[in-house]
Amino acid sequence: MLDEIVQNSSLDDTFEVEKIRADFPLLMNAGDSLHYLDNAATSQKPNAVIDAISNCYSEHYGPVHRGLYPLAEEASQHYENARTTLAKFINAPDDQLIFTRSTTESINMVAQGWLRSRLSKGDQIWVTRMEHHANYLPWQALCNENDAKLKIIELRQDGSLDLDSCIGLYDSTTKLIAVTHTSNVLGTINPVKEICAKAAEQGIAVMVDAAQSVGHVPVDVIDIDCDFLAFSAHKMFGPTGIGALYGKAERLVEMEPLLLGGGMVDSINECNSVWMPYPAKFEAGSQNLAGALGFAAAINWLHENDMALMHKHVMGLTQYALDSLSKLNSIEIYGPRNAQQRAGIVSFNLTDVHPHDVGQIAGELGVAIRAGHHCCQPLMQYIGVAATARASFAPYNSYSDIDVLIEAINEAHSKFA
Repeated sequence: MLDEIVQNSSLDDTFEVEKIRADFPLLMNAGDSLHYLDNAATSQKPNAVIDAISNCYSEHYGPVHRGLYPLAEEASQHYENARTTLAKFINAPDDQLIFTRSTTESINMVAQGWLRSRLSKGDQIWVTRMEHHANYLPWQALCNENDAKLKIIELRQDGSLDLDSCIGLYDSTTKLIAVTHTSNVLGTINPVKEICAKAAEQGIAVMVDAAQSVGHVPVDVIDIDCDFLAFSAHKMFGPTGIGALYGKAERLVEMEPLLLGGGMVDSINECNSVWMPYPAKFEAGSQNLAGALGFAAAINWLHENDMALMHKHVMGLTQYALDSLSKLNSIEIYGPRNAQQRAGIVSFNLTDVHPHDVGQIAGELGVAIRAGHHCCQPLMQYIGVAATARASFAPYNSYSDIDVLIEAINEAHSKFA
């Protein structure tokens, strides 16, 4: 089957998976007992990231932007160097890249700090049917609070956005369009550049959730021309607890900080305060220096290992999984059937077998997949299921990981169907 996949997809099987896998100590320690296919939830960490975090605490740790002594100045410089690395990675100006705790926090910062004061009764916010709760709930809450309307961009049968059916999407009452770059369930890659271009013609802001795309495919915020873009380190081989928010300069000037405290205020008296310019005004409190350095190390690791070549390998795995799953009986696969039209994410269900049972049996065989609603309950309701099983792939995965997944699915089917 592998030869057939390679031939049909114009991909090859010469990618040095073991060389990549050797960079990940958790996977090496687990050996053949673990087939980690839950990468859309969180990715494993290479030695370069682990070392960067360790070296931070053993060699560079000090208060960021707080002291004038050499260690504090060194820590501050490392922190800003990390910002530069992240900004360059998405082609953003340094000062328009804000460190946050997560994609979720980034989106909430935009909701509360920028849109809340601009939303009035009768206004519209558009989201897609496939949004993660992180890019759905903040907008739903604002609409409920302000008697505004939350509108849904529905899907076509193949899992793509049905933009043509969205009457009023670019109306003057639309204040924001919130769209995921890549679905964490369907794997669908959305035309965010097209959406941003049409929105800009009407002065409508666009928020892009890029948690599943940054670090996997090239993302250029200037080319996309989005107003805001959010992503997290932990889904792209970096540490947990740190993310980033990009914003256009004019939007960041308009936006108010979500957190108030040390490091973000320029002057203060008993009655009034003046904030520092961005990005400082959005980074109150003690900065996550180790997280920032780990984040930058993940980006450097991606560059050193040829991100395009790794993506090509992941697409080969995805097509192999799609074709292997399609040969099984009583299975439904969600999203595009061509790997070139989707990310390395495949969600599926077996007839008469709950996805939790599939996930449990897979786990007993050492295959780590996700089973649940994936924080996408509006999408689950739309496709008429409570949950799905989901396999998602990374450069350290091999075709044999998928073969073991197929064995686990067959085992689950024999036990429960």
